[in-house]
Amino acid sequence: MKRKPSISHDEATIRELRDNPEFAAEYLRAALEDNDEPGVLLTALRRIAEARGGIAKVAKTAGIQRESLYRALSRDGNPRLSTLVAVAKAVGLRLTVEEAG
Repeated sequence: MKRKPSISHDEATIRELRDNPEFAAEYLRAALEDNDEPGVLLTALRRIAEARGGIAKVAKTAGIQRESLYRALSRDGNPRLSTLVAVAKAVGLRLTVEEAG
C-alpha cells in the first residue's frame, strides 16, 4: 500500500492562508485578540504576507521598502499603524475595531 505524502502543519497553514481569504482573516483576527503577546500579530501578518506572494511582493504593493517590512514584521518589530494597515491592504485584508463587549 502506497502512502500519500504528508505535509507539515506549517505548509498546510501557508496553503490555507494563500488559498482561503476567510481563513486568513480569521487567522489575523485571532492574532489581534492575543493581548498578552503583541508579537503574535506581527508573526501572523508576516506569515500571511509570505503566503500571499512573499515579503518582497507585499512590500512593493504596500509601498514599503522590503528591508523595512522585514524589520517591522520581525518578532521584535515595532511598526507604525500605517505600516500595518498598508500590509493588511496589500494582502487583501483590513484591520478593524470592534466593541470588546
